[in-house]
Amino acid sequence: MEIRSSAFFIGNTIPFKYTCDGDDISPPIYWQDPPQGTQSFALILDDPDAPKQTFTHWVVYNIPADNRELPEGITQEPKLPNGGVQGKNSFGKLGFGGPCPPPKHGAHRYFFKIFALDQSLDLPPGATKEELLQAMEGHVLDKAEVMGRYARETE
Repeated sequence: MEIRSSAFFIGNTIPFKYTCDGDDISPPIYWQDPPQGTQSFALILDDPDAPKQTFTHWVVYNIPADNRELPEGITQEPKLPNGGVQGKNSFGKLGFGGPCPPPKHGAHRYFFKIFALDQSLDLPPGATKEELLQAMEGHVLDKAEVMGRYARETE
């Protein structure tokens, strides 16, 4: 399985408009080649370089198996038009929260991880990353990730 974004190249800078300093909208994400038997997808966006612990920027699950993308600018609604469900990020909100490392903290890495699952999950909107990971246990058929970077301007 493979995951990409048309907004940035692997390992390169995430454009300003997708960050807390810009429009704070989700970038377009697409994936391909899921394994046979995939019933749904889940996506987690994490910043492992956050000062205290890994910071979760986006949690989406129960994306239907026939979907291969999350378009730019997904709203912070509990349920997506494509049937997916959004969880709670580390900002305490539903949906996408853009890269926002502390100023003068250097570039952080942001990992977009897609999981192919053998079932849909019995989770309500607003589940946390930890609740999602627990529900996915034993149901992950494959996974892929793409990483982008972002550093805030220093004053």
